[in-house]
Amino acid sequence: MARITKKPEERRLEIIKTAEKLFRENGFSNTPVDAIIKEMGVAKGTYYYYFKSKEDVLEAIVEYQLDQLVQMVEQIANDASMDALTKMRLLLSGSHIGDEDTKEVIEQLHLPANRELHEVTNIQTVLKLSPIFAKIVEQGNQENVFNTRYPLETMQFLLTGGQFLLDGGLFNFSEQEIIDRRLAMQEIVEKALGAEPGTFDFMNSTVSEGDKND
Repeated sequence: MARITKKPEERRLEIIKTAEKLFRENGFSNTPVDAIIKEMGVAKGTYYYYFKSKEDVLEAIVEYQLDQLVQMVEQIANDASMDALTKMRLLLSGSHIGDEDTKEVIEQLHLPANRELHEVTNIQTVLKLSPIFAKIVEQGNQENVFNTRYPLETMQFLLTGGQFLLDGGLFNFSEQEIIDRRLAMQEIVEKALGAEPGTFDFMNSTVSEGDKND
């Protein structure tokens, strides 16, 4: 049987996706490099040709997920059929961007040993996403639903605040404290973008009236 030879970028991506799957299923700590190699059915040298350690592949997963996130946000931002508020609603509903598939990776970033990688990830997230969101804000200015003079700078402040303060693994906030800060974030977003109060209610659509009034 002929040996299947893959291009280096294809093999590297295969390792990233396999490791991501196993980290999500079994946890980062419970997934040795040997498990990744076994799942792929390749030689140990193949893995170490691309990554020196398990931490290296975690960094690659973070980079890959961020690239996927940027592509998704760009696709929505560039859709000429949607108005600015529709785009914001799609991106910000629930006050977060992402899904459960990123949970295990996020938990690993919260560990002290990965603090530097966490910081770099947060910085790159703000730098890559803020220009795209600024484009949506500029559209909102033209549609008279927003009114802000500094779309890019405003989004950089908002994204930085959201990345840091609403990152549940940093402050150990209680459930109610997180709700309170999400409600405050909505008000800050509306005022910063010059939007009417309640425009961004969709950010907290899962919060009950009782929680809002507590």
